[in-house]
Amino acid sequence: MRVEVDHTRCAAVGRCAGIAPEVFDQREDDGVVILLDAAPPDSDRVREAALLCPAAAIVVHENAAPTPGTPITPRGSHV
Repeated sequence: MRVEVDHTRCAAVGRCAGIAPEVFDQREDDGVVILLDAAPPDSDRVREAALLCPAAAIVVHENAAPTPGTPITPRGSHV
C-alpha cells in the first residue's frame, strides 16, 4: 500500500487523523493533512480515511511499493 495526499485539496477537516492517527496528522497552524507514513502496512483504516475525506485529498495505491525518494513529512512539519 502506498498513500499520497494533495495538500492543495485538503479541507483541514481532520477525519483522516481521527481514523488513522498512525498515518495522518494535521498541521497546527492551518489543519492541513500531514502524511506520517507513505507506505503503511495494509490497513482498512487508511482506506476508510481516504474514502471519507470530503476533499478527496487522499489517494491509496493498493499493492504498490513506495516510490523511491517519496518524502515523509515529519510530525509538526510544515509543507
